[in-house]
Amino acid sequence: MNRTHRLILLIAIFIGTAGPFIAQNNITLEDIYVKRTFRQEMVFGFNWSNDGQRYMMFDADEDGNQGLYYFSAATGKREKSIFMMHELTPQGGGKPIELENFTFSPNEQLVMISTGTEKIYRYSTTEENYIFDLKTRQLKPLSKGGKQRLAQFSPDSKQVAFVRDNNIFVTDIATGKETQITFDGEWNKIINGGTDWVYEEEFALPNGIYWSPDSKKVAYYRFDESRVKEFQMTMYNTGLYPEPYTFKYPKAGEENSIVSIHIYDVTSGKTTTVDVGPEKDQYIPRIMWTRNPNQLCVYRMNRLQNKLDLLLANAADGKSNLIMTETSPQYIEVHDHMTFLKDGNSFVWSSDRDGHTHLYVFTFDGMMKYQLTKGDYDVISVYGVDENTDQIYYQSNKEGVTQRHVYSVKLSGSQEKKLVTRPGNNSANFGTGMKYFINTHSSANTPAFITLHNGTGKEVRVLKTNQKLQETVQQFGFSKKEFFTFKNRDGIELHGWMIKPAKIDPAKKYPVLMHVYGGPGHNTVVDQWDRDLAWHQMLAQKGYIVVSVDNRGTEYRGTAFKKATYGKMGELESADQIDAAKHLGSLPFVDSKRIGIQGWSYGGYMSSLCLGVGAQYFKMAIAVAPVGNWRFYDSIYTERYMGLPKDNAKGYDAFSPTHNMNKVEGELLLVHGTADDNVHFQNSVEMVNALIKANVQFEFYMYPDQDHGIGAGRYHLYTKMTDFILENL
Repeated sequence: MNRTHRLILLIAIFIGTAGPFIAQNNITLEDIYVKRTFRQEMVFGFNWSNDGQRYMMFDADEDGNQGLYYFSAATGKREKSIFMMHELTPQGGGKPIELENFTFSPNEQLVMISTGTEKIYRYSTTEENYIFDLKTRQLKPLSKGGKQRLAQFSPDSKQVAFVRDNNIFVTDIATGKETQITFDGEWNKIINGGTDWVYEEEFALPNGIYWSPDSKKVAYYRFDESRVKEFQMTMYNTGLYPEPYTFKYPKAGEENSIVSIHIYDVTSGKTTTVDVGPEKDQYIPRIMWTRNPNQLCVYRMNRLQNKLDLLLANAADGKSNLIMTETSPQYIEVHDHMTFLKDGNSFVWSSDRDGHTHLYVFTFDGMMKYQLTKGDYDVISVYGVDENTDQIYYQSNKEGVTQRHVYSVKLSGSQEKKLVTRPGNNSANFGTGMKYFINTHSSANTPAFITLHNGTGKEVRVLKTNQKLQETVQQFGFSKKEFFTFKNRDGIELHGWMIKPAKIDPAKKYPVLMHVYGGPGHNTVVDQWDRDLAWHQMLAQKGYIVVSVDNRGTEYRGTAFKKATYGKMGELESADQIDAAKHLGSLPFVDSKRIGIQGWSYGGYMSSLCLGVGAQYFKMAIAVAPVGNWRFYDSIYTERYMGLPKDNAKGYDAFSPTHNMNKVEGELLLVHGTADDNVHFQNSVEMVNALIKANVQFEFYMYPDQDHGIGAGRYHLYTKMTDFILENL
C-alpha cells in the first residue's frame, strides 16, 4: 500500500466515526418548535414529605380526575390523595382556581396555592395566594389587598409573611389578621422584603424575607435605590401609544442601592437594624439564620467583590462580629453551599483557595477544622447534610471536565462515595433527611433517564426513561455527538464537541457552525442532553458540522483557568475561539473558508467580537442579545470580572464589539428583543451605530416587547437563523 492510499484510508476511518448512514426522517423547524417532537419527559410537580419516606405528585383517579397524591418512595405505590383539583374552590363558591404553584406548610397541614402569576424579571413574580386547609378542606385567600410576592410560611406553620407594594406583611392564619410591618416601600425608591434588579439577576436572590427558626422574628432586606439611575424600555403592544417601562438598573461604575438588614420581632412589633458596618457602597449577597434563633449570619462583600466577610449578628440588638474573611486576587463567587452544623459552633463552607472550589469545615471563630474535598476538580452543588449518618451530599466533576456526578463524603472528609454510576450528567433532588433522592441523568446522546435512589446510592426504581424520545431520535437519524480536545496557542488543552453529518463524503469539505457561550458561569461542553441538540442535528442533516468549544474563563477547570480572563474579558476567550476555528480548518473534511459562529447573550457578545477580531477565520456570525460594550452592562456582573471602569478603561473598551465592528468582513445577523431588561436593546443599537460608522453591511432583527429569552419568537427566530446559515455558510 502506498502512502497516498494509506492516508485516504486513515481519513475514511476517522470520519467514519460519525456512524453508518441509515434511512432517516428529515428534521424540520416545525418538528422542533411547534410539534415539540424532541421534548423530554421529566418529573414535574414533585415534592418530598417531611418524613423523607414519601413524595407528592399529581396523578389521576379512576375517573380521570386530577389530584395531588402521596407516593411511597420505597415501593412507588400511590397512597392517599392530598387534594383533588376540583376541591380548590374558594370559600363562598365559584369555579376552582387554576393551580400554578403550591407550597406545603412545615407541618404539612396547609397548602399555599398560587394562581394568576405575573412575571416581573427572571425569578420574581406576583401572584394571588390561597391557603387550603387539609383538615377543613376550605380554601381561603391569603390577602384581599392585592397580589403578593414571596409569600412564605413561618416554621411553626401559623403565619405567612409576604411582600406587596414593596412593603412586608404578616398574616396570622388562624384569625386572618394581617399586620403591615414596613410602611416606606415605594416603586423605584424603597424595597422592603424583596431585592432590586441587579441582586435578583446577579446574586440569584429575589427573596428578602427570612423567618427565624422559632417563628418569632423576620429578618429582611431593605433597598434604598433612590440614587440608582433609571433605565427605560418602550413597550409597544400596549395600544395606540407605546408606553415606557422604567426601572432601576445600576450600570458598571454607577451608583448601587444602599442595602440594610433589619429584624422584626413579631410579638413586640419592634424592628432592629443589623450593624453591617459604616460602608454604604458594598453588597450583602446572603443572610441566613444559624441554628440559634437569636443569631443571624450576614455575608458582607466589598464593591470589587474580592473580599467577603462573614458576620454573626445578635437579633436582640443588631450588634455583629466578624468571624471569617475570604479574599481573592481577582473575585469571589457567591455560592449556596453554607450549612450550619448541630454543634452550634461550626459550618460547612466552600472556597477556591486551593485552586479549585472545594468544601471545608470552619468554626465560628474563623478557624478551618479540615478540608472535606480535595483534588483537581470542582464542587458544583451541595445538596445537604445528614448529621445522623455524618454525611454531606454534593455534585462535582471529579470524573472529568465534561462529567457531573453525585457524591457523599463523611463530615470528617473520609469515605467519599460516588452514588450514581451512569457516565454523563447527574443531578439530585434529595428528600428530607437525605433518605432518598431523585437522580436525573442524561448524556450528550441520551435524553433524561430519571431514577429514585436511597441515601446510599442504591437504585430503587426507574421513574422516566424517555424511551419514546430515544426511538424518535433513531427514526430521525441523529448523529453521534463526539468530544475532542486540542491545544490553543499557549499550549492549554481546550475541550469541545462535534456533530457531523451522518454520511461524510471523503471527497468533500464541509462548512462548520461553531456554537459559543464562552463566559463565566456556564459551560457548553458537558456530557449532557442539550436543548439545542435537535436544531444542531437538523443543520448536520443539511450538511453542516456543528462544534462547540469551552474557552478560558468558563467554569469547573479550576481557578487559574476561569479567572485568567479577569480584567480583560473577550481577549483570551476570542483568542481561544479563533484557535478552535484554526484547528477545525486544519481537519481534512472541513472547509476552512466556511466557518461561522453563533451565540446568545455572552455568546452573542463572543460571536460578534470574533467576527471582528477574527475576521480572516469566520465567514459569518449570528449574535442574539449581545453585550455590545461592557460599560452598558450591570454593576455586579461586570465589575466582578472587570473591576471598575475608572480603573480599567482599556479593558472595558479593547474587546467590546462596538470597538471592533470596523474589522468585520463576514456576514453578521444581529438579533435583540426590545424589552430585554437584562442585556438592554441599547447594546445592539450601539453596535448598529458602530457598523454604520464603519460602513459594514449587516442584517438586524428585533423582537418587539420580547425579553432576553425571546420566548414568543423562538420559531420565527430559529427560522431566520437557519436561513441565514444556509445563505451565508
